Amino acid sequence: MTKLSVNINKIATLRNARGADNPNVVKVALDAERFGSQGITVHPRPDERHIRYQDVIDLAKVVTTEFNIEGYPDKRFMEMVRLIKPAQATLVPDPPTAITSNNGWDTIANQSMLKDIVAELHESGVRVSIFINPETKYFEPAKLTGTDRVELYTEPYAVNYHKDRDAAVKPYIEVAELARELGMGLNAGHDLDLQNLAFLKQSIPHLDEVSIGHALVCDALYYGLENTIQMYRRKLE
Repeated sequence: MTKLSVNINKIATLRNARGADNPNVVKVALDAERFGSQGITVHPRPDERHIRYQDVIDLAKVVTTEFNIEGYPDKRFMEMVRLIKPAQATLVPDPPTAITSNNGWDTIANQSMLKDIVAELHESGVRVSIFINPETKYFEPAKLTGTDRVELYTEPYAVNYHKDRDAAVKPYIEVAELARELGMGLNAGHDLDLQNLAFLKQSIPHLDEVSIGHALVCDALYYGLENTIQMYRRKLE
């Protein structure tokens, strides 16, 4: 079964626009779990423009499904993950100024650094996933870091889905098989939505988890959060 982890960054963006506490990100996370989310994802950034570091601490106290913290593994991120010990830490190569994650790790050039980080997180009992492009050359080096999983960067798939979905998904099928051969778990995320999610799942049935935020929150404006989460869950069946 492929699990749905709801990324609540956009809820925090909406809250921060008015400087108060509406919507409350903890309440939304708890409601998302109650509505069927099988995990909660957050991606705190250094400027705290959406999820704040205090949010992560507050959420860690109440999330009962799988808590996934994404981020660039700088000193502050690593200290937070060691303190909280979430179910999963997803390592992304974002520079501080990035609007959103837009590339995977070069696991060849960064293999030594990632290996040290993965080992440190494993010492805290945290499962590790590395954000990665759908290019075969990065997968064996990723395996050598000791990571438990890789997360496929799916924006290229989403961009090309409506042009030629078979061509769009082809490189993902190839690297998904490679990841399985190498014994790494498989996550996916970025620009997945109600139109393209089911075909990705159909094409990669052994996908462990998808993390979806922006599209899901946009859909919730029309369908409501509970209904939207159930709609996404059905796409993964």
